[in-house]
Amino acid sequence: MSNAATNKPFLDADEILQGIRRWVDVESPSHDGAAVNKVVDLAADDFGKLGLRPERTPGRDGFGDILAGRSPWGGDDKGILILGHLDTVHPHGTLAELNQWRREGDKVYGPGIYDMKAGAYMAMYAYRHIIREGRETPLPIRFLFVPDEEIGSTTARASIEAAAAQSKYVLVCEPARDGGKCVTSRKGTGDFKIVVHGRPSHAGLRHPDGRSAIREAAKQIVKIEAMTDYDREITTSVGLIEGGTATNVVPQTCTFHVDIRAPDVPRMEELVARIQALEPEGPDVRLAITGGMNRPGYVKDEGIAALFEHARALSAELGFELNDTYSGGGSDGNFTAAMGVPTLDGLGADGSGAHTLDEYVYYSSLTERTALLIRLMETLR
Repeated sequence: MSNAATNKPFLDADEILQGIRRWVDVESPSHDGAAVNKVVDLAADDFGKLGLRPERTPGRDGFGDILAGRSPWGGDDKGILILGHLDTVHPHGTLAELNQWRREGDKVYGPGIYDMKAGAYMAMYAYRHIIREGRETPLPIRFLFVPDEEIGSTTARASIEAAAAQSKYVLVCEPARDGGKCVTSRKGTGDFKIVVHGRPSHAGLRHPDGRSAIREAAKQIVKIEAMTDYDREITTSVGLIEGGTATNVVPQTCTFHVDIRAPDVPRMEELVARIQALEPEGPDVRLAITGGMNRPGYVKDEGIAALFEHARALSAELGFELNDTYSGGGSDGNFTAAMGVPTLDGLGADGSGAHTLDEYVYYSSLTERTALLIRLMETLR
């Protein structure tokens, strides 16, 4: 049912939460494809019950399956792509010990609930509401849930871009930001693996003969971190490092990983070129550099701005104010926005704690955000 005066759907927050819990109760770390597929099983079953014509692409490289579903109406016309992911950053055991499912006032906790099982389920529930009322949307609806977003969507990118090419709009159900804001632009992302090859020697007897890979890595890391330029919205960060074999051996190898972010393709390409051009500081040392840009920048263009204004008008009808924001984090929306398809991100639940052990959503946001998804599906043409 809907309120004819405001077009505000009557929704059952407890029913929505119950469905979210079914998905959160199945832990799904990205690198465990079998675990992710257990959530894919749940979503595929839900799709089938709603007539969403589930299509499942088997995973590869140890990752889970890609799940798509299409509404029975609309044929091959370009429509609305609902984009989300079913993997999380949390290892097995998080639910049992470190972030147990619980509700404390308006906050509901659980691993992956905020990023982004709540949003994915809410989008499906929004479609379910439309089906329950016996209606169809002006445009066909297509869902695409991927298994590896948290590690760059390496196996899913081609499917995402193919689905976006057949879509008029993309709605990404990543979590809301900063008190309910949706996302209309994001930085592009990239990553590098740099292996430093030196020369081992005994640290006491033959120290002059050695060429320390760790020493060289330290010099390179300082140069890379110095590439950060906040005025240009460019950041570089070395997040992982390992090297050496023993304290009494001049280390032969050292490996470190670099995260890079920039707001658009030109600045990202500039940053990639600078890292790829790195040369050793010391003699008899070699650098092996692999990696590059992972996600292009997601820039708020005219199409995205118009889609956001449409969503903002709908939220006003529903009784709340919707604002947008720029995010330093990447999502699969980066791929679709870079293709020129109007993309609105951050449409999932409001909450906080993404990638932490205090991850939660606000219970009060479940019906509000789901109602907005329903109205977007009903009104986009």
